[in-house]
Amino acid sequence: MLILFGYVAVIASVIGGYMMVGGHLAVLLQPAEVVIICGAAVGAFIASNNGKAIKATLRVVPKLKGSVKYNKELFMELMALLYLLLAKGRQEGMMALERDVESPAESPLFTRYPKLMADPLLMEFLTDYLRLMISGNMDAFEIEALMDHEIETFQHEAEIPVNAIAGVGDGLPAFGIVAAVMGVVHALGAEGLTPEEVGPLIAAALVGTFLGILLAYGFVTPLATHVRHQIGEVEKMLQCIKVTLLANLNGYAPPIAVEFGRKVLYSTERPSFSELEEHVRAVRSQPSGNGQG
Repeated sequence: MLILFGYVAVIASVIGGYMMVGGHLAVLLQPAEVVIICGAAVGAFIASNNGKAIKATLRVVPKLKGSVKYNKELFMELMALLYLLLAKGRQEGMMALERDVESPAESPLFTRYPKLMADPLLMEFLTDYLRLMISGNMDAFEIEALMDHEIETFQHEAEIPVNAIAGVGDGLPAFGIVAAVMGVVHALGAEGLTPEEVGPLIAAALVGTFLGILLAYGFVTPLATHVRHQIGEVEKMLQCIKVTLLANLNGYAPPIAVEFGRKVLYSTERPSFSELEEHVRAVRSQPSGNGQG
């Protein structure tokens, strides 16, 4: 909804200001300019990206209409799940987590948090490294290096749609100039026109520059920034898991390990120490098979 509100604000401000000085909306309706600008932008997008990048970008677009996914509530659930897993591993041994890790859908711990289970990226990251910890054949330094490589790989892959969308935004003003130049050429190349007749053609041509800049900085570039923010939220979830598991590997008790994870969160989503302690205490007091999260 924020994207929609932003777009409405852009349109209202630009069109409203234009009409305040007596502008006529009919002049801005130039379908030919739209075809030139948007068609060229789509063509450049296809030419500058391979099939994987194009598919990745198309998969990102439907996700933009969703609300904020990685909020404070989800971070609290993540840290509560991490606490339960690490506490069980500390009390019963890490091998006791093998069944939970291999079949999360049947685990009384994982099933308490359906929102987390609905995120395959987080679940795969968490269960993979728990599996490595259960094996006992890797030390904390090796697992940390592997985590860093995986997070870096995720970041590079996730940035592909961002760069593709940003590239389109960067090119739109130039395509607007192309459309404007072509309109000017058409106006000046027409024979037998009076100055009064050339004026409207020049004005129509300049709409191309206007549209190119407006589409770039008012619509497309903000999308790339929005996707980049979403990537940052996912990275923060992965870093929270990473720091918590590494703290546990280094010998810290589950409550302290979870506190390590809390400290890496953004201040807007980070619960206070007392909030997290109270939430963990409530989780610890619940029966493990009650299905709550």
